[in-house]
Amino acid sequence: MLACVRGMVDNLAMNDTTQLPPLPDRLSIDPKSPHHVAAVFEHPVGIRFNGKDRTDVEEYCVSEGWIKVAAGKVVDRKGRPMLIKLKGTVEPYYQD
Repeated sequence: MLACVRGMVDNLAMNDTTQLPPLPDRLSIDPKSPHHVAAVFEHPVGIRFNGKDRTDVEEYCVSEGWIKVAAGKVVDRKGRPMLIKLKGTVEPYYQD
């Protein structure tokens, strides 16, 4: 009986893979943005821009091919960083 239960537990553990939500075409880290998806940020997300990994991306759009990054230490009147748009190839992915 114990061997049977242990086998069922092993099968459950093997099938217990968490499904990651699909990465959207456009995503923002700003919670006030309409393009913010909180479920995506429960897992580490990486952005590859023009073949190089970027860690400073604030927002991206795959279909239009751009990312927005902070422009140095400059902030707007509400204290949010000023963003510049860079165009190129955008590849979002989940980090391991």
